Amino acid sequence: MTLWPKVRRNCPQTSILRTLLIFPALLSFSLGAFGQNMTDRHMNHMSPASDTVESQEWAKQRLAKSPRHQEWVKVKSGNREINSFIVYPEVKNKATAVVVIHEIFGMTDWVQSLTDQLAEAGYIAIAPDLLSGMGPKGGGTSELATLNSNAVGQAIRDLPPDQITADLNAVSDYVSKLPAANGKVVVTGYCWGGSQSFRFATNRPTLKAAFVFYGSAPAIGQVIDKEALARIQAPVYGFYAGNDMRINATLPSTVDAMKELKKSFDPVTYEGAGHGFMRAGEAPEPTPATEKGEKEGDDKAVSDYQKALMAYKGNKKARDEAWARWKSILTKL
Repeated sequence: MTLWPKVRRNCPQTSILRTLLIFPALLSFSLGAFGQNMTDRHMNHMSPASDTVESQEWAKQRLAKSPRHQEWVKVKSGNREINSFIVYPEVKNKATAVVVIHEIFGMTDWVQSLTDQLAEAGYIAIAPDLLSGMGPKGGGTSELATLNSNAVGQAIRDLPPDQITADLNAVSDYVSKLPAANGKVVVTGYCWGGSQSFRFATNRPTLKAAFVFYGSAPAIGQVIDKEALARIQAPVYGFYAGNDMRINATLPSTVDAMKELKKSFDPVTYEGAGHGFMRAGEAPEPTPATEKGEKEGDDKAVSDYQKALMAYKGNKKARDEAWARWKSILTKL
């Protein structure tokens, strides 16, 4: 059973998932960043609808059916407490830990479901709400989501980079020392979290690996930050969408910089997928259009459905292939 407060579940908000399925082109405006500076620049131009946290019923239902042990823990980070969702695998040996960095939408049902799926695969998975304490009453994502459609994205946009690093270090330290953990820690992130996972690899030399899902490397303006990349000690694995030129345009310079610095970077691009395919590819298949007897309207509805179905199939295929690749890499660490 999911342990997240019900206040967010019941928020009357526009369905971001339905919007993404019907209008895949909006994806290029909603998520991600080119480094921390590019994140700020990009998000200042986001539309209100794209900055909405929405309860994902399908993810919530999957989480509720999980037999694994789930709990919320408060991890101390300086004077802050980071509310973190942790799930334990059902294994007989000590396990590697995976730190999950959420999207720009904050601590959603999907993030919690993904964390549970990692535990199902045999890993201790922990997802920190990096908005912990940032709400007006000291809450995190769920509290901010009740304010307005822009509150979560705005709060993430305003997070100090050093605070993000400190919080992720605190969570990594915590999970690595659990009795059930083997001491190995890897990081993964999605969209904004993907960029942060790349960035965290530059700040934590003991990481065993970083898994970057449609996120960019640290940059100063539009220039790759080679000084930061030079600090990376772990292999970095990239997962990118074919229909995501905003992020993909940064890949050649990232590949060149990592090669020049003799750092391990293995990016794979999944053709036919859009930005956010790990979430979108897990969502329910779009439903066929219902004819209403009005030719122009019916034709448009059928066309919209076909576009949504094509996007869904591309995202699902990418998600399945990326998940198989990811688990294969994890088993070798």
